[in-house]
Amino acid sequence: MINITFPDKSVKQFEVGVTPLQIAESISPRLAQDVLAASVNEQEWDLTRPIDSDAEIKLFKWEDPEGKHAFWHSSAHLLAEALQELYPGVKFGIGPAIDNGFYYDIDPGDNQLTADDFAKIEKKMLELAQKKSDIIRRDITKTDALKMFGDRGEEYKCELISELEDGHITTYTQGNFTDLCRGPHIPNTSAIKAVKITSLAGAYWRGDEKRNQLVRVYGISFPKKKMLDEYLVLLEEAKKRDHRKLGKEMELFAFSQNVGAGLPLWLPKGAALRDRLEQFLRKIQKQYGYLQVITPHIGNKMLYVTSGHYAKYGKDSFQPIHTPEEGEEYLLKPMNCPHHCEIFRAYPRSYRELPMRLAEFGTVYRYEQSGELHGLTRVRGFTQDDAHIFCAPEQIKDEFLKVMDIIFYIFKALKFDNFEAQISLRDPKNKEKYIGSDENWHLAEEAIIEACEEKGLNARKELGEAAFYGPKLDFMVKDALGRRWQLGTIQVDYNLPERFQLEYTGADNQKHRPVMIHRAPFGSLERFVAVLLEHTAGRFPLWLAPDQVVVLPISEKFNDYAFDVAKQLGQYDIRAIVDDRNEKIGRKIRDNELKRIPYLLIVGEKEAQNAEISVRKQGEGDKGSMKITTFAELLADEVKKSINQ
Repeated sequence: MINITFPDKSVKQFEVGVTPLQIAESISPRLAQDVLAASVNEQEWDLTRPIDSDAEIKLFKWEDPEGKHAFWHSSAHLLAEALQELYPGVKFGIGPAIDNGFYYDIDPGDNQLTADDFAKIEKKMLELAQKKSDIIRRDITKTDALKMFGDRGEEYKCELISELEDGHITTYTQGNFTDLCRGPHIPNTSAIKAVKITSLAGAYWRGDEKRNQLVRVYGISFPKKKMLDEYLVLLEEAKKRDHRKLGKEMELFAFSQNVGAGLPLWLPKGAALRDRLEQFLRKIQKQYGYLQVITPHIGNKMLYVTSGHYAKYGKDSFQPIHTPEEGEEYLLKPMNCPHHCEIFRAYPRSYRELPMRLAEFGTVYRYEQSGELHGLTRVRGFTQDDAHIFCAPEQIKDEFLKVMDIIFYIFKALKFDNFEAQISLRDPKNKEKYIGSDENWHLAEEAIIEACEEKGLNARKELGEAAFYGPKLDFMVKDALGRRWQLGTIQVDYNLPERFQLEYTGADNQKHRPVMIHRAPFGSLERFVAVLLEHTAGRFPLWLAPDQVVVLPISEKFNDYAFDVAKQLGQYDIRAIVDDRNEKIGRKIRDNELKRIPYLLIVGEKEAQNAEISVRKQGEGDKGSMKITTFAELLADEVKKSINQ
């Protein structure tokens, strides 16, 4: 017999070789129908794979991210099976689950895929799903795997197999389709009841522009048709909220091929929005004792060699800038942290200076593949609300808790009420991905876990998601459409202080090594603005809106009064503009509502005579006439409530 421990710490005994599906069945037949994935000893596990020793088990349903991941991973295989039947000669790259659905990269050969094929692919996928094929896992030797996929002409799979370690290779088969895969998967295809192919895109094999360009087929699937229908409604709403569309309508940012792909241009209104976000965070940081610093946009290549960034991310950086006379190489700055390490090292430091909190809105540059660029969410130049806290080991938890407080405050002020936290840990089976000693990693991971427990934060643990230099706590917010976005992050780092040989003199007059906490509540201003735009549909909180008020004279005769109203509002620190175009008032209202300006003030003869304004609120309509002072007090109260709630 073996002992199986459940999340509630209860323990039950089962026969050796029991599967997670059988465990679920023993608890409840209903659970066995709903469960989609499992983990055993914190490792992903197939529901039909035997457990041969004492273990801790978790069972996941559709509501859990792990359940969706397994469901969509299996759906990617179903997509590949459908493509194999419909398009003879197609070759397969990789087909993972993603945050919303799945994709498969394929080499179509002589076949041509267009949007007109989507319905045909969906029909074939459902036809195959209804066969209720078991998804069967098999271990296979490297030699046999190379022969199997080589005989099928699957050159991309063979390349992947050649890099795998013998003894750790598995395949999954459903019906007539077999794929190289490590799993896990749902037990059979019958759970897949609704599918939608959403788009096609180009993708270079393994992200290398010098390799073959493949076709990436995106899709999503659900265990119920009703879920797909609801998702399609949300998809239409998402199109209306697309930050690229809203950014253009609201005149916030633009892109120019003359400047370069992935390099946003912030227009005056967008720059004002960014500045307001920066000032908001600067004010909070000042209260918590942060010191503002500024570092260059480039750095000597050796700086990033020392930090380890060049070895890990050199291929994602722009090519080095050579200085022929000095014989040196410089890089566009990919990270701010090495620069902040050098600031700490600029002077001898004492324990009395700790914790030292250095903050910077620092612009960094990464060479993202052109096919992966997407509006403000994936760019080549972006500004991080970066800070690095240098502290003594005994100060880590207290500093970590303070950063959590800052993030909670920001999310509340911006109405990101629905968020999740993830503790991203090192994968102990893949240590070569990381730098630093086991002892330091253990200390850093324990500090994050203890901080979350003290705050009562129910954070998920994810192996293999840590930064290369340390574990982190990531915050994923859900927007108004239920989509998850990673924004804030806090990271504990024992390794960079060691690599840069940072020191401070302790109370014992001896040299000690500080610990470094990396922190970015917004993540990047570009991504944060994009997510905020889509979350609010462009209707920013009043305190943040670039233009809070637009004054609309009903004819040119009242332009002078309109400008006088705007001037008076300015004395109350209200950001007001005047639309003095020679257009009908109805057109002005429609145009300015499209720009999502919170308040529209209409002025004509009656308002001018009574020294009043006629107020319309975005999304709520007419609010009646009132004195300017009354309106100013109303706005001041609204701002105070929204930012201090």
